[in-house]
Amino acid sequence: MTGTAHTPASAGKQMLSEQVYAHLRDAILRGDFAPGDALKPQDLAKEQGVSLAVVREALVRVVGEGLADRLPNRGFAVPAVSDRRWQEIAEARRTIEPVVLRMSIERGDVDWEARVRAAHHRLARTPVYVPEEGEHYSSAWSEAHRIFHRTLLEGCDNLVLLQTFDRMWTASELARRWSTHRNPGRDGFLEHRQLEEAALARDADTAAETLVRHLTQTAEVLTAGYAPLEPVNEA
Repeated sequence: MTGTAHTPASAGKQMLSEQVYAHLRDAILRGDFAPGDALKPQDLAKEQGVSLAVVREALVRVVGEGLADRLPNRGFAVPAVSDRRWQEIAEARRTIEPVVLRMSIERGDVDWEARVRAAHHRLARTPVYVPEEGEHYSSAWSEAHRIFHRTLLEGCDNLVLLQTFDRMWTASELARRWSTHRNPGRDGFLEHRQLEEAALARDADTAAETLVRHLTQTAEVLTAGYAPLEPVNEA
């Protein structure tokens, strides 16, 4: 009988890799790194007090989520704002999510309606910015935002489609956070309310069209041309 034994050393390495991965993922999403910044394994290993192997394992996971690029010379970097990836992600989301939303509206039951209402209420009541998190969307709002969009689609009752949404959402999180600097006057509250109202009215056509417009906004402001980020006036 053969098998792979998990030694204390391998378990410890896995735990360290998980910690470094979580730290790196959060740092990228917080905006601690600017678009295009290099992610140097040696520096990260020294900063975190771990081996290069642990850091590289964490970096590979971050790349797999679309939060970093692996460069031709085998280095790593935060994706650049002008990267074609954002157009491709936006195209994928505009293609897939309206279809899943239609399915959700068709199949969703009363419990789904209640969850959509609750998710929208939470999103509307969660502060978009908090002083301690600087000029990017707050972590609480970002999570409420994700839950609202995922809940809209959960009525489809198809785990494979929902897992596809999860992957696309993570990959596009940087684009959403960076876009707040480029269109500070955008009325996201109104856009989300219109999505909720159309879904709960079982108006699949309006809901799908509203979702496409909503998804297009972020892609358009991000790909309109890179300019230095201006501080957001929260006064």
